[in-house]
Amino acid sequence: MNSMTTLKMKLKELEDIEKDVATALQSAGQVCLELSKDKPNAKQVDSNATAFVKTLQNVENSLTKHILYLTQVSTVQPHEGSSYAAQKVFHMALHRLEHARSRMNELERLRHQQQQEQQQQQQQQQASHQDS
Repeated sequence: MNSMTTLKMKLKELEDIEKDVATALQSAGQVCLELSKDKPNAKQVDSNATAFVKTLQNVENSLTKHILYLTQVSTVQPHEGSSYAAQKVFHMALHRLEHARSRMNELERLRHQQQQEQQQQQQQQQASHQDS
C-alpha cells in the first residue's frame, strides 16, 4: 500500500471519528432534552446515555489507535518538529475526551437525581393514596 492510499485511509478514519463525536454529542443532547421534561422517559434516557457511552468508547479507542500510529510515524522521522503536530492532536483529543467525560458524568448525575425525584414523587403519591 502506498503512502497516499494510507493517508487517505487515515483521513477517512478521522472523518468517521468526527461523525462519531457528533453522534455522541447528539445522544448527550437527547439525554439533556429528555431530562428537561417534567416527566422524562427513563428508558429513553438510559438508551441515549448508553449510546453516548458506547460511541464515546469507540471514539476513544479509534483516537488511541491513531495516536499510536502517529507516534510510530513521528518517531521514524529524524526531524524533531515532526512530532509536534501529533502531540498537538493528541492533547486536543485528550482535552475533548475529558470534556465529553465530564459532560457524561454530569448527565449521569442528573439522571440519578431525576430518578430519585421520581421515586420520591411516587412514594408521596402512594402515601397520599393510602391516607385517602
